[in-house]
Parts: sequence; C-alpha cells; structure tokens
Amino acid sequence: MTKIKSIFVCQNCGFQTPKWMGRCPGCGEWSTLIEEVEEKVPAEFSFPSSEPVLYADVTEATKKRIETDIKELNQILGGGVVLGSLVLIGGEPGIGKSTLMLQVSRDFATSGEKVLYVSGEESLEQIKLRGKRLGVEGGNLFLLAETNLERIITQAEKLAPEIFILDSVQTAYSSKLSSSPGTISQVREVTNQVFRFAKKNKVCSFLVGHITKEGSLAGPKSLEHIVDVVLYFEGERDHSHRVLRALKNRFGPVSELAIFEMGAHGLKAISNPSAFFLRERPVDAAGSVVVCTIKGSRPLLAEIQALVSSTLFTGNPRRMTIGLDHFRTAMLLAVVEKKLGYGFGGEDIHLNVAGGLTIDEPAADLGVVTAVISCIKNKAVPSGMTVMGEIGLSGEIRSVSQPLARIKEAASLGYNSIVLPKGNIDALKKEKTQGIDFYGAKNIKEALGLIF
Repeated sequence: MTKIKSIFVCQNCGFQTPKWMGRCPGCGEWSTLIEEVEEKVPAEFSFPSSEPVLYADVTEATKKRIETDIKELNQILGGGVVLGSLVLIGGEPGIGKSTLMLQVSRDFATSGEKVLYVSGEESLEQIKLRGKRLGVEGGNLFLLAETNLERIITQAEKLAPEIFILDSVQTAYSSKLSSSPGTISQVREVTNQVFRFAKKNKVCSFLVGHITKEGSLAGPKSLEHIVDVVLYFEGERDHSHRVLRALKNRFGPVSELAIFEMGAHGLKAISNPSAFFLRERPVDAAGSVVVCTIKGSRPLLAEIQALVSSTLFTGNPRRMTIGLDHFRTAMLLAVVEKKLGYGFGGEDIHLNVAGGLTIDEPAADLGVVTAVISCIKNKAVPSGMTVMGEIGLSGEIRSVSQPLARIKEAASLGYNSIVLPKGNIDALKKEKTQGIDFYGAKNIKEALGLIF
C-alpha cells in the first residue's frame, strides 16, 4: 500500500516544507503554510517533437494581433492581443475585471471572432443578466460554466475559439491534483495547462486572477513569469474611475496606463485622462500645483495637493502621503529644510495626488516641494503654470525625460507657462513650441523664485 506523503506549501511564495511552521522561512509571512498531498505529476507536454530551425527560415504570422474596440486597451497591449499570448488580469473583488472581460468578449464576438468565456464564479443566467446591461447581443460568443480544467480544455479544443477567457484562475482545478482549488499547486497547474493550450492552438487567452490582502496578485511570482502579459486593475471604491496598468508585457511597453469610468452600462474608456483628473481643481488655491508625469508612453497631468498645519506634538509631527512615495517625500522635505532654511519640526504635512492617482517618477519632485511651499506661504501658484523636475540631495534640479511630450500635453489643456530644469531648455529651443513660456531653473531656490 502506497503511503500518502503530505507537505506544507506557503500560499504566498510557494515555499515547501515537510512540517508545519507558523512563519514561512521563504517570505516571512505568518500562517500561510497549508498542508497539501505531495503528488508526482507526469511531465505531459502537448507540443509535438520539434527540431531547431534557422532564424532566417522562420516565417512570420500573417495575422499578428487582434484589436478590440477599446483603443486604450489596445495601447496597453502594444497594439492588440497577440495570437497565442496569455494575459493575466488581476484586481480587487468588485473592481470590474469580469465586466471588462465581458465587454472585451462582446467586441471580439461582434467583429467575427469566436470567443469562449468560461466562468467558475457565476452561472450562465447571471452572465446573461450582466450581458444585457452591457449591451451584449450574442454573435460568436459562447459561454461555459465549469471549474474542472480538463473538461474546460476538452470543450475549448472542440470549439476551437480565437479568444479564450477563464474567470477566474483561482476557481478552476485540475483533476491531476487532489489539493483544493485556489492553492498554489492548483493555480500553477491550471496556468501551465492554459499556457500550453494557448501556444499549441494559437489562441489569445485571458486569465482573471484574484489579489492578496497586501495588493499583490494571488499565487507565487512564478505565475507572473509564466504568462506573457500582466495587467493590474485598480481604483478607489469612492471614485468612479478605474486604472488599468501593464506590469509586464512581452509584446509591448510596460507601465502603460488606461483610465476607465464605471457607469451603469459598464466601463467607458476616458480618452483624455488629464482633463478628467483636473476637471474639479480649485482656482487660485494655495497648496495646489499641476505636474506633468509620464505613465508608460503617455503624458498625464495630475494635481498635487499639500496641507501644512501646526501640531501640538512637536517631537513627532505627522507626514502623510497618498499617491506619492513616502520615503522620497521625506527626503524632499529634508532637502527643503537644509537648503532653504524652512523648519518643519512643528508642522504636520499632508500630501495627496487628487483623483486617486499614484505618481512614482522623480519628475514630480518639484511639484511636491512647490505644493508644500505654496501652502506655507498661503500663496497660490500662478494659473496656467505647471512644473516638472527631479530634485537631488544638493538641491539641484535634474533633467526629465520626454520634455516635449509633457509640454504638448500641458499646452493642449491651456497651460502656457512651464517651470522645468535648465538642462531641458536647450533641447526645447530646436522644437516648435510657440505660445508657451519656459522658465529654466538650476536649483530649487531659483525655481521657487520663478514660481512665486
């Protein structure tokens, strides 16, 4: 009689150990080790045996990508969905992942592509009810409510669709393993089988994935290494907009961004996100400044707000940031104290990027400092002015990338004066930028003198 051997697998990083431990030695998380039966899965590959082919003899596919009716999604994917690619879409519950996938299915089916939408979380009646709200009329859209992966793959090979969507990867399970659906072993096996199916049959495949309480995609990092594209769907519950980011893309640029607005009829792409996020900006308000940041290849205007108030706890004032890197903000405040002589020891400082956006590039440094000083002076930044520039520890302002694209985005929304690093001025003199006033600054003292 064969003895059943069990192991304990961390559901956060995939670390395996023969005995239970309260804390995972691999990632340091507590209470993440779950007992699973150790199984030897045979290495079954659906690929036929092949031989090396000379690079010059490889022929390109006649149809490289399939586009959707959502231009912003096409831009994130690098121009459309590549044949045989595997795309992973993650996000919090209720953020709109299933809604987006059903809208994508509708667009593909309307354009004549055969789509198989597999749901392990909803019944066919529930999908049909949501589809009516989204304007799904049918076409070549096929629905399947199933969680067993082997049955799903069998039906997919029989139907031979061009588009395959599995919602979600945590609810599907393989009968090759006895562990529960959603465990690390099952998620890895399901992803591997869908990956082999997509590559063998040249099917554009989408996987919907859950995220952990820390905000990362559920499953080990190996799950993100298997797929070709990783898209992350995020947004605040108090805001109607949703942000779709590309964290990994083998067929296009990374860190791309698309903005959607959730409405009664589903997700609507916002073609001009800069105007969307600045539409409610107060006029002549102290502590508010507009910066131009780059998200992937797209310039985006955002508002940084600062509030500086006196505190009774002078020994430990608060430093609160929303949408900005906390440690970089603390560094910028230290530079201002050292180089400009301001004292923040008795001041609480709150910084926020309006609209729920997240800015993680150094080009917004000058905007952070300007917003803080504007609030301290109680003096508004001149209307029609935007700033950009990276600040070093010596107080110098360093050049930013793609200054012309940032300036054109600002000019399209009526901003006619820009304070930017001195190093970017020479490059802009060769370009046609009529009607815009440039002010170059070498350090933060010179920049604040130009602004105020």
